Amino acid sequence: MTNPPPRIAVVAAETEAAQLALEELRDLYPCVPPERAEIIIPLGGDGFMLESLHRFLSKGVRIFGMHRGSVGFLMNPYRPDGLVERLAAAQPVVLHPLEMNTVDEQGMSRQAAKLRIRVDGVARIEELMADGILVATPVGSTAYNLSAHGPIVPLGAGVLALTPISAFRPRRWRGALLPHQAQVRIEALETDKRPVSAVADFTEVRDVVTVDVRENRDIAMTLLFDREFNLEERVLKEQFAS
Repeated sequence: MTNPPPRIAVVAAETEAAQLALEELRDLYPCVPPERAEIIIPLGGDGFMLESLHRFLSKGVRIFGMHRGSVGFLMNPYRPDGLVERLAAAQPVVLHPLEMNTVDEQGMSRQAAKLRIRVDGVARIEELMADGILVATPVGSTAYNLSAHGPIVPLGAGVLALTPISAFRPRRWRGALLPHQAQVRIEALETDKRPVSAVADFTEVRDVVTVDVRENRDIAMTLLFDREFNLEERVLKEQFAS
């Protein structure tokens, strides 16, 4: 006796391509509201995928994104046919998000940030002058982190990437790889003339004094990928891209 197909919900970005794909899938497959779904299918690009992960984080459902946007590193190719079979054969990847806690104050300036970097309570850099600094998981390492010349981190490596953005002093510091359980504190110095913003995905907190970042192992998100387009292979290929 075969198992019934999973209850699926389809959500889409506002772009024309995503909305047309939404109509097509709803015509082809029985869909349920997201609150009743076992698998949610976001249609769009990586930005919409991140929005969907935040939106459905507390539900613990599996996510199988399909690419109907601009950048689609976290998405599977869009194909309307054979969806049930693709879902049954998909490879799961469990991700743990970074958690950010901030303390803020008021101020205005256009100067570079002056920061102190602590890892597990130890000051590793007393004074970093830069446009900013990134903390990235392996999946996040292929996005802005890579554009800032940070390392691509293989999935399962158990590390976080700490990458400066346009560092002025110390000029030769290129960042660090930290154990995934590391607690990173970024302290903004001279905040009266060098205000700092903290950004996580599409959330921004301005005029921060301290930012604490850690990987939250209590939260797990399961993304599904076609085996021929699995995320591990994509991360590996990025390291050899010209």
